[in-house]
Amino acid sequence: MIDSEFLFQQLKTVEDPDVHVNVVDLGLIYGIEEIFDGSIVVAMTLTSPSCPVGDFLMESVKKTIAVIHPDHEILVNLVWDPPWNRDMITEVGKMELGIL
Repeated sequence: MIDSEFLFQQLKTVEDPDVHVNVVDLGLIYGIEEIFDGSIVVAMTLTSPSCPVGDFLMESVKKTIAVIHPDHEILVNLVWDPPWNRDMITEVGKMELGIL
């Protein structure tokens, strides 16, 4: 059984190199769950479909969770619904971006 809150905290170490804010505070991680076969599935979005660091961020999310759960298959599903918008950024993220 996974602790998704713990995984959310660990994903705060994955930083978008363009804006220097982590993927959780940017609001890019929509959910983390363990499915019936033991795989861990991360629902994730990007700020735009043409995000130049999208592949890097997805791979970093996968590697971060794999360190904690090396015996699980990690799947990062890129989703576009709901579409990301600035309201999804946490207060911490907004302060780091200078928009709060």
